[in-house]
Amino acid sequence: MVQLSSVPQQNTIRVLAADSTAMNTQLLVEALSRDGQFLMSGSPAKPAEILAWARRERPHVALISSRQGNDPSGGFDLCREIRSTSPETRVIMLLDSCERGPVTDAFRAGARGVFFRTESLKQLAKSISCVHAGQVWAGSSELHYLLDAIAEPAAIRFTAVGGEGLLSARELDVVRCVAEGLTNREIAHRLSLREHTVKNYLFRIFDKLGVSSRVEVVLYALGSGAAQESSTAAKKQPALVPRATSPITLARN
Repeated sequence: MVQLSSVPQQNTIRVLAADSTAMNTQLLVEALSRDGQFLMSGSPAKPAEILAWARRERPHVALISSRQGNDPSGGFDLCREIRSTSPETRVIMLLDSCERGPVTDAFRAGARGVFFRTESLKQLAKSISCVHAGQVWAGSSELHYLLDAIAEPAAIRFTAVGGEGLLSARELDVVRCVAEGLTNREIAHRLSLREHTVKNYLFRIFDKLGVSSRVEVVLYALGSGAAQESSTAAKKQPALVPRATSPITLARN
């Protein structure tokens, strides 16, 4: 394992890197370690060892390549495992392509951001800081991919561990409208409700799902509850919300 660190500072962000190869991981760690706000560690090569390290060290953010060795999609499974074993760790997926499939797969796996290799190291550092602060790192195109995926009625499923539904039929109607990007006023008009009633529905939905924003509702449905796994960690540190209706950071417009 490659590890470049100094004496941890109070505001240091602990970052785990697991790129596609050991060499790429080492280069990534060395590049980001020059930024004083990051305490960087490169992961072991095997997924089981990566999971053990993440469970033991509890990094704030994990940079996971979608390709792991010879497995072109092994990073998505690794992301799911990290979210399960270390739910307070927020994952950014490193993608070779900005196509719809990999982006959607990343968020389905529980990632809190996606980063493309065509982007700069400065943008990567910014994405780490934003995700650590509780934001979702994605551009407008990636957000549209998510909205398209979740707008399909069959994709929306909110069930508890026992299989019972978490939301009422009316609350599901509101969620579908949210997934289409409708405002509270537009939702009220479509569902023949008062705008204040829509707000009350949203508050109840947020409370039942353990989330705090519209985007997290979309991510919850898309990942079949991945957002709820990190709700405990999220409550420890409030999300930074740049706009009243969304904590998402749109950085690639």
